[in-house]
Amino acid sequence: MQLGTRWAVGEAAPSSLPEVVAYAVQTVEEELVATDVETTGWSWTLTWLEGKPVVSLDDGTEIRYNPQEDSATITQQIEADASDYDEDEA
Repeated sequence: MQLGTRWAVGEAAPSSLPEVVAYAVQTVEEELVATDVETTGWSWTLTWLEGKPVVSLDDGTEIRYNPQEDSATITQQIEADASDYDEDEA
């Protein structure tokens, strides 16, 4: 059994993460800095699902590991306003 952990944005990711997942965490954090997102008080949460790491950020961003490809998939939440879409004219 593997226990999960939490760490603050900007701190080092746990050494138990596969390198590609740690790189994905770093990439997300760099994007947050580049877009001036305020992350004070934000944390990452690492859980293990069927022996694979799942990393979640407080804003809903999730990173999942695919061991067959040694890859990480980043899924980010987006907020869309109804005004972002063209409405059909009747």
